[in-house]
Amino acid sequence: MVTDFQTPTGVRARTSAQDESELRLYAVRHGTWTLRYDRTALSVPAGRLTIHRAAGLTGFDADPRTAARTIGIPLAEIGGFHTHAPVTQPATAPEVRLLLAHASLLHDTAGDLRTAGLSAARNALIELTRGVVRQYFDDTEPALSPALARAARRLADQRLTDHELTPGLLAAELHVSVRTLSRAFAATGETTAGYIRRRRLEEARRALTAGHTVSEVAARWQFADSSHFIRAFRKRYDQTPTQYVAT
Repeated sequence: MVTDFQTPTGVRARTSAQDESELRLYAVRHGTWTLRYDRTALSVPAGRLTIHRAAGLTGFDADPRTAARTIGIPLAEIGGFHTHAPVTQPATAPEVRLLLAHASLLHDTAGDLRTAGLSAARNALIELTRGVVRQYFDDTEPALSPALARAARRLADQRLTDHELTPGLLAAELHVSVRTLSRAFAATGETTAGYIRRRRLEEARRALTAGHTVSEVAARWQFADSSHFIRAFRKRYDQTPTQYVAT
């Protein structure tokens, strides 16, 4: 139910068939844990919590010195989780901190607990997990999240050259809270800021192909400076803008 993972070196592993009836929570304390699915992957950096159904997971990667905790709960014990897409959020909410503290205590003392104590600790873990899941994904938002995410993407695409474009601006324009907007994007496996960054890089790459200079592209698509743009471009495309133009 509660598993600790630590590795001093990088790890890449495949997983066997996963049980669709289980809900998994991944809390990364250090490093980065990347969950791999058939057609996509989701990176979970330190300080983030990811919730998803176990089904569909084909493997995972872990950076050197990654430390994470996994909690597995039967989906029937939770209820209210209507999506197959992973939901990821900062692990800073009080409900999350309480859950992780209890999971740590349960992990350390499970071998010493008697049957009644172990059952009570397990039930408490389920209740705390249910509270976290309902905080991030209630019974009404799943139907609205796809439409909200689409509207936010359209609005972001129209304002990619605006230096004021932020998740907060999008939320204000759409008359929702930043948290609600984050939930909608989390269901797609991408953060709001991540979408803005990806789209700016895609448009910047097109501009490079059209003959614009690195400094022109960096300024137009709201990167802090040319160096910042080059780093972001290389991180996403595994080559510098100059190398891309030369190919």
